[in-house]
Amino acid sequence: MHLRYSSMERPGLDEDSLRAALLAPRGPLSRLEVVAETGSTNTDLAELARLRPAEAPDLSVLTAEMQTAGKGRLGRVWMAPPRSSLFVSVLLRPVNAAGRPLPTQSYGWLSLLAALALTEAVARRTGVEARLKWPNDVMVDGRKLAGVLAQLVVDSSGAPPAVVVGVGMNVSLTDEDLPVPAATSLLMEYASTTDRNILLEDYLLKLASAYREFCAVDGDADRPWADGTSLLHKISTRMVTLGQEVRAEKPGGSSLTGRAVALDRNGSLILVDAQGERHAVVAADVVHLRAAQA
Repeated sequence: MHLRYSSMERPGLDEDSLRAALLAPRGPLSRLEVVAETGSTNTDLAELARLRPAEAPDLSVLTAEMQTAGKGRLGRVWMAPPRSSLFVSVLLRPVNAAGRPLPTQSYGWLSLLAALALTEAVARRTGVEARLKWPNDVMVDGRKLAGVLAQLVVDSSGAPPAVVVGVGMNVSLTDEDLPVPAATSLLMEYASTTDRNILLEDYLLKLASAYREFCAVDGDADRPWADGTSLLHKISTRMVTLGQEVRAEKPGGSSLTGRAVALDRNGSLILVDAQGERHAVVAADVVHLRAAQA
């Protein structure tokens, strides 16, 4: 397949329409800003939350037409042509129904929650059935469609830390635009729409709804939501990593090979090695060995 796509076929985001649909009181968001270009929406939103927290309430959103220094896991930097992707970061200040901050150990679920919201929104709107790869990738048939990065934001006021969750999703990238051969885009997967206004609105509505459910159960991934299923169950059923033979490459350079069998209560990946010993992997790049050898 060899696709070509001109910049004229990539319309810009309509900030006025997005704000009308998504900002309170009609919508769930408290703040939404669209910028033409930035280094990283995550960095910008985190800095705003740290330096001027009053201007960055819960469910503040920053999105950009182009990123020049988008952040991935382990400090990786990547960029894409203008208006070809979704670059969006959301600030979360999670509290339960009583107004009490969620336990910080529950924060590890927020990147997975965002990835889940993205897969569900994409499937409903475009017909592309994406799946989750632990810890933060959104995949289609073994190719990467999107990545999610969450970072903690601590300010000097002593308030509970906030979390910025950023998503970068390939929308209208062609094979010539892809950052790596193992990536894909909605265009390349024959999505029913590549309208980023529609995709962004759907994702943010789905994320806000899932976030409210998560906060309502006090950040407990085992507790059922209103539909009777827990976040742990929802994520596990969409995660292609489970059941796979994988190699977990840890930040310090060590690695661990085994079968991915489950997620624990904190979102860590449970591996069983060749000796039958269980390991909880908190942070790592995961290689699906069978997929890589197929």
